[in-house]
Amino acid sequence: MVKKYIKAEELVNNHHLDDLCLVDVRTPAEVRSDALNTIIAMPLDQCDVAVLKTRVEKDYPDSKQIYLICQTGKRAAMAADKLADQLQQDVVIVEGGMTGIREAQGNETPAASLMSIERQVRLAAGSLVVAGVLAGYLLHPAGFALSGFVGAGLIYAAITDTCAMGMLMAKAPWNR
Repeated sequence: MVKKYIKAEELVNNHHLDDLCLVDVRTPAEVRSDALNTIIAMPLDQCDVAVLKTRVEKDYPDSKQIYLICQTGKRAAMAADKLADQLQQDVVIVEGGMTGIREAQGNETPAASLMSIERQVRLAAGSLVVAGVLAGYLLHPAGFALSGFVGAGLIYAAITDTCAMGMLMAKAPWNR
């Protein structure tokens, strides 16, 4: 397998999306709120090579490439790393994801009742920081440690380009 990249605009302008093997690695809730008609839905946390191979062989037996889609391209890149060297087809990461596809099609991403995972993480992290500051100020100075812990977690997430809180949010019942 070769890992490649394609911009969402190039994908939309140069290909007929219904003919491509598109694998959407967003959460089921995100897929329900906005998805392309012909996708294989396989959330990143449930990405299984054997299952994917079976689906691709059944639905796209002649496919030479598998296009990975998420909301913006980040999770698609993570899925490509998980699938590295385990598929015969080339894996193509759609840069810009569904947001870029919808923009290239001239559509805005539909306003969904569900917040994106990224927004949920920002809301949760911000809430924890405020709670830590309030607890430190009103209850006991040890409460400030919560804010410090969340800040350290955000720094670690930025350095490693991973987000444990995001992975936890993806498993939350409202994202299923």
